[in-house]
Amino acid sequence: MISRFDLDERVREWSLRDDIVEKDYVLGWLLWGIGADDTLGTKWAFKGGTCLKKCHIETYRFSEDLDFTVLPGGLIEPAELAPILRAVLERVTEASGLDFRGRDFLLKGHDSGLYTEGRVYYQGPRGATKVASVKVDLSASEKVVRPTVQRRIHHSYPDALPEPATVCCYCFEEVFAEKIRAMGERGRPRDLYDIINLFRHLEPNAHAAIIRTVLAEKCQAKGIPVPTLDSVRTEANREALESEWSNMLAHQLPVLPPLEAFWNEIGDLFAWLETVIKVPALPQMRFASDEEAPVRSGAAVPMQVWHAPVPLETIRFAAANHLCVKLGYEGAQRIIEPYSLRRTRDGHLVLHAVRVDNREHRAYRVDQIQSVEATRQPFKPVYQVKISSVGPI
Repeated sequence: MISRFDLDERVREWSLRDDIVEKDYVLGWLLWGIGADDTLGTKWAFKGGTCLKKCHIETYRFSEDLDFTVLPGGLIEPAELAPILRAVLERVTEASGLDFRGRDFLLKGHDSGLYTEGRVYYQGPRGATKVASVKVDLSASEKVVRPTVQRRIHHSYPDALPEPATVCCYCFEEVFAEKIRAMGERGRPRDLYDIINLFRHLEPNAHAAIIRTVLAEKCQAKGIPVPTLDSVRTEANREALESEWSNMLAHQLPVLPPLEAFWNEIGDLFAWLETVIKVPALPQMRFASDEEAPVRSGAAVPMQVWHAPVPLETIRFAAANHLCVKLGYEGAQRIIEPYSLRRTRDGHLVLHAVRVDNREHRAYRVDQIQSVEATRQPFKPVYQVKISSVGPI
């Protein structure tokens, strides 16, 4: 198990409460235990907001539960699951040091036999005397339209998950379709936040037609109409969204973006989904002669600890959420739009940005940045945002 120091390092870097960071740590280990289990690993398909963050993209929204669709032949009855879940927790304890003995887990089935709700109680690196819990939701009623995929579990902590650190998941297109359906049905703040983030994170091979087809099949299976721009704007009560935006999201994010910026992008999302528009290909910021490619790798890199003078994750978060940053540099403060993080040939990290006051392109050496603060001031990108390690955000 990681130390309290490791936990506090991430609390500072990520600007989150220690219980939220600890839960993210525990979620990673629980997913490892489930994915590695011979019985559950191929029959539970991970889905929902936590699946997005832990296995697909860096959403920066720290979800707090685990949602699975139980595939045909998979176990869902509490009596059958109890010994298997107990064995999973024992393996996780042996591998990680996490303690699940403070209170026995709970499993409660539905009369239909199609749903089970569970709670797993734990004590982790915070050293809290009171147990915390993770909610686990299982459903055997969902139609899975696309083939499931094995995805690597993002684990931004020094105790690497044992190989193979993967879990069975919904594919990107199916997660996207599920989120649009949820936005049409219930219109909660987290659904709006997630669908706009997914829209901004579109993978190069993501096709609107595939997502639209998956969405139609999932809605047909539930006997509900396919969401449209008009229906979402009607069903998602704007006043209710405004009243719940902070309550439901503020503790899951370093800074709460304004609702308006996400609400105003719904039109573009549905226009793209219905192939009315294509997502515009924005230009890259120009390279300096001594710079290499943007800091990136072949896989989505989750939040991490950069060991820089200032928390770089604050900048990455702001960029991903299209929020301006108040930057302290050379003794002065300026408001910038963050776009790209690059490395020079002599090893220096450089932040490329646009100053809001004069619209000029500027480059800032990271080791000379004196302070950073994510603001709630949104911006509309004019260049590709490549602060993330997997291309445009």
